[in-house]
Amino acid sequence: MLELTSKFVAERPRPVEVHGRLALPFERRQRTRQRVRLASGEEAAILLPRGEVMRGGDLLESSDGRVIEVVAEAERLLHVTCASATELARYAYHLGNRHAPVEVGDGWLRLALDHVLRDMLLGLGATVIEVEAPFEPEAGAYGAVHSHAVQVRTSRIHDFGARAPGPPSPTRGTPA
Repeated sequence: MLELTSKFVAERPRPVEVHGRLALPFERRQRTRQRVRLASGEEAAILLPRGEVMRGGDLLESSDGRVIEVVAEAERLLHVTCASATELARYAYHLGNRHAPVEVGDGWLRLALDHVLRDMLLGLGATVIEVEAPFEPEAGAYGAVHSHAVQVRTSRIHDFGARAPGPPSPTRGTPA
C-alpha cells in the first residue's frame, strides 16, 4: 500500500510531476492517519505529522517518492451574504464564538451545513443559501499565512508554538 508521509516542499518553484490525485472533504483533510483511495483507485495510507491540515492543491510525497495532489472535494455548505461589511463581520464574530470553521471570501462566508447555525444566521438577518463547493476554511490566527501573490501552507491545528521565557511585563500603578 502506498504511504503518504509528508507534504512536498520544493526548494525553488519548479514543475513537479504529479502521479495521482486524492479528493477529500475538509473533515477528512484534517485527519493525519487514515486509509484513502486515490482517484485512480489505488489504496493509500496517510501518515502525516499529527495536527497537519491538508489543503486543496497541497502535494503529498509518498514513501516511494511519488507526488500526490490533494483536491478539496465539493461538499454541501452554507453560503452567507449580507448588505454590508459590518453585518458580515458580525456574522463572522458569532460563528467564531461557536468555533465553527469558516471560509471567508469577498463579501461572503461559507461554513459546513448546520441547521442550528443556519437558523442563527437567518435570525440575525443574513442571506443564507445551500451550495456545493470545495471548503477551505481559515486556518486560524496561528495557522496558514495567506497572500494574494503567495500562499504559504503551514496549517496546523492547535500548534501555538513555545513561548520563550522573558522578563515580566511592566505593571501600571505599582509604587517604585
